[in-house]
Amino acid sequence: MEKQWTAVIRPKRKLLDLNLKELWQYRDLIWLNVGRNFKTRYKQTVLGPLWFVIQPLFTSVIHMLVFGTIAGLSTDGVPRYLFYLIGSVSWGLFSSCLSATSETFTGNAGLFSKVYFPRLVSPVSTAITQIGNFLIQFGLYLIISLVFFLSGNKFSVTWVALLTPLIVLQMALLGLGLGIIISSLTTKYRDLQVFVGFGITFLMYLSPVVYSSRSIKSHGLYTALMLNPVSPLLELLRHGWLGAGSTPWMFWGISLIVTAVVLFIGVLIFNKIEKNFLDTV
Repeated sequence: MEKQWTAVIRPKRKLLDLNLKELWQYRDLIWLNVGRNFKTRYKQTVLGPLWFVIQPLFTSVIHMLVFGTIAGLSTDGVPRYLFYLIGSVSWGLFSSCLSATSETFTGNAGLFSKVYFPRLVSPVSTAITQIGNFLIQFGLYLIISLVFFLSGNKFSVTWVALLTPLIVLQMALLGLGLGIIISSLTTKYRDLQVFVGFGITFLMYLSPVVYSSRSIKSHGLYTALMLNPVSPLLELLRHGWLGAGSTPWMFWGISLIVTAVVLFIGVLIFNKIEKNFLDTV
């Protein structure tokens, strides 16, 4: 009697053979990975999930002391702590997506060599995990901002805040795209992984995380800053929830295009590398 197979696994022969439908079919595995990521990260820690909120709180305190008090950088007239907190939380989403997904191949080589599933499941579930982390931290920001508001501190929430879901999604996709490009390249060039941490820190200072874009007087320098695809996203979130900064709509449009291109190129490279990465990783 001839056997009837439920699934047939064939090698991908074309560069554009992405088969995103298969990724959707494995959505249950994505959510299982998301749950595993939350559990394993803090399973043997004393404070557990509290690290989600402790990290941005202390980071914002350091930024406020160093850049606000010592350096005296302007925060556009809004409470310093809220200015640095929303910057730290927002930047944390992008940087964590980038750094976590950049280890997709090297960190999952053992698993990938034993069982088949769409390899994009791993970086996608990682990005969703980081969005979950962001939502917890952003909820903390909302609570603290409410306390500041009730204490008489002046700041305003504008209609731009309604764009938050779209901005958050774009920030995660940008980090995902860059992360899987780096992950694909590190299967052959391990040196690149060493520079990821340095590169993220360097990029942070090229983004308005610890300073306001309004403090930049040079038009050319401001334009260069806003061509960084992360910068308009940070500015829009800060303007939406604090009324600070600016609304660089044109640069946001450029950022959307860059995000789409980076994600598309990242998926193509990932699709090509996954066929033979075990020979080099």
